[in-house]
Amino acid sequence: MATMAGKRDYYEVLGVDRSASDKQISEAYRKLALKYHPDRNPDDEEAVARFKEAAEAFEVLSHPDKRGRYDRYGHAGLEGPGGGAPHFRNVHEIFEAFGEIFRGGLFGDFFGGGLGRRHRRRAGADIRCDASIELREAATGVTKTIQFKRHEACPACNATGAKPGTHPETCAYCGGRGQVVQSTGIFSLQTTCPACRGEGKVIREPCGECRGSGFVLRTVTREVAIPAGVDSQTRLRLQSEGEPSPDGGPRGDCYCFITVRPDPLFQRDGRNLICEVPIGYAQAALGATVKVPTLDGCEDLEIPRGSQSGDVFRLKGRGMPDVRHRARGDLMVQILIEVPKRLNPEHERLLRELAEVENNNVTPQRKSFFSKLKEYFQSG
Repeated sequence: MATMAGKRDYYEVLGVDRSASDKQISEAYRKLALKYHPDRNPDDEEAVARFKEAAEAFEVLSHPDKRGRYDRYGHAGLEGPGGGAPHFRNVHEIFEAFGEIFRGGLFGDFFGGGLGRRHRRRAGADIRCDASIELREAATGVTKTIQFKRHEACPACNATGAKPGTHPETCAYCGGRGQVVQSTGIFSLQTTCPACRGEGKVIREPCGECRGSGFVLRTVTREVAIPAGVDSQTRLRLQSEGEPSPDGGPRGDCYCFITVRPDPLFQRDGRNLICEVPIGYAQAALGATVKVPTLDGCEDLEIPRGSQSGDVFRLKGRGMPDVRHRARGDLMVQILIEVPKRLNPEHERLLRELAEVENNNVTPQRKSFFSKLKEYFQSG
């Protein structure tokens, strides 16, 4: 049978023949799981790898359809969409897949619940909030006060969910364990108690404030330090500021999404800034020194003689800082030659003289529309 590179044969992993029965496969997995269980081998990465390898082999060989495909095609038969190739990234996923087995008769007596029980506690849900800042604040960094909603312990019932003056009762169906044992073949499986939904307790009289949940929605105010160089859609993590865990685990996180508002002077292109600066025709033709804005104040920029509209001049180190190492980008100054809409008589006279020198055919002064129309048809 073909094997894929880096993968051992699953029968070899479990140490059984290809003709092994389901019972033999289960017993072989039991021995390996007990041998390499993380509770028995703390801080042993090799044992964790063997534990995962045995779980993958058992997951395939204990499933009739997957075992059939594996027997015919090897590891390749499990690849592709719907192939069912097992992939446990860590031992927590193994306990998710075989969690009831680990808490049942197969492992429970030996480990007393062990790692599987300790990892049942889930973190609370993550939440989102938003902060809007100016470009200049993004350039220097700023601390903002933000508000978001999350659930807090109900003050009326002290998070018990029971009406003040009463207490949750131990679930009579499961005896407070939150699990009930069911026998399935050679395994003793534990499933979530249907009466208390795994809580191990029932609330006869719910709290009127939180309706039995133990939590109420509240607005929370926090200070968030926004580092220099952030851009829109930067996500900052506020650890343990999310929703509470449903079963006593740690809180989730709050992710603050940053929006940098448009700036009236600068456009942003990564670490670089772009600024459009209008100048006059004479300045472009003769050269000039003009004041241009930067994040640090106005600076002089030398415009060389004969500059064209759209030319770009780079001011190094006048852009945005990098959020990781603070090196600043550049400021790109693009000049735009501005044509005045209104001229005083002296300006008009000088421009007409210039046009004559350049031999440009400009519109005659004060010629009426009808005169121009007559000339047009006569010339045709």
